[in-house]
Amino acid sequence: MSGSAAPGPIPLDEIRAAQARIAGAVIRTPLVPLRADDAPARIFLKLESLQAIGSFKLRGAGNAIAMAAPDQLAHGVWTASAGNMAQAVAWYARARGLSCSVVVPDHIPETKAQAIRRLGGTVVKVPPAQWFEVFRTRRFEGMRGLFIHPFSDRAVMAGNGTIGIEVAEELPGLDTVVVPFGGGGLACGIASALRALAPRVTVLAAEVATAAPLAASLAAGRPIEVEYAPSFVDGIGAPWILPEMWALARALLAGSAVVTVEQVAAAVRLLAERNGIVAEGAGAAAVAAALDGRAGTGTVVCIVSGANIDPRILAGILEGGSGDRRFRES
Repeated sequence: MSGSAAPGPIPLDEIRAAQARIAGAVIRTPLVPLRADDAPARIFLKLESLQAIGSFKLRGAGNAIAMAAPDQLAHGVWTASAGNMAQAVAWYARARGLSCSVVVPDHIPETKAQAIRRLGGTVVKVPPAQWFEVFRTRRFEGMRGLFIHPFSDRAVMAGNGTIGIEVAEELPGLDTVVVPFGGGGLACGIASALRALAPRVTVLAAEVATAAPLAASLAAGRPIEVEYAPSFVDGIGAPWILPEMWALARALLAGSAVVTVEQVAAAVRLLAERNGIVAEGAGAAAVAAALDGRAGTGTVVCIVSGANIDPRILAGILEGGSGDRRFRES
């Protein structure tokens, strides 16, 4: 199963098997209330930002690598990533004594690039268009070993789906789960679990306006390409959605809430001020959508997917900025 794209929702038994495989490496992250009395809903935060690498990506990467045959790992592993999947794959590779290489966009925050190198990964920077092509082709010249696709592999989505199991068990009365949407592997994994365990729960994607292909595709009724602009919300967003992920997202998700970069920055600031939580842009996108009322007025869970934000950007946001100065000036 590892390395294959998922043709349909991930069965619950595959997600439970993934949960057993990654139990020793992944923590069961807390679910805490957002301290915001003025919020339009009762909002809870699923803090995947507290995983060992500061991101949920440990779940999917761990399951995919655990399922790989020894001969598949003989020449190491590699991935394409905005930074968090890269850290996850490098983290497991170091533990197993495997080589690891990562193709990243050339605008990757230096904080994430340093973290990948610290974990033993080799960083290969390329222009965004070339980076996005790796997701389509699963190839990059010179790379050897097992490719761990960051979002569309069945094993990766099964690992991500373990978050859905935890949420369903800990908050049985919830109405909506809001999930940051990049390639779709996190949202579709969680939605697969919730469809089996809590089918009345609505699962909503959160996208940033600078790169929101799901919302545009849902409006058009078919996958379409959109304009992509880099921003500090670097963990989500793309110019398009892969065909297999489009089919899954359309079947599993209730829609996409598109938020602005400024709204995401405000959510990053609020999380720090009210809850003492550091969240990267992608990690705060779901919170931004819920605070805007896009998830309704009931009980809402926001997936805080990661904490790996450039300290300089975080400092600027905490001082009241939008977080995007370096992108506007570049």
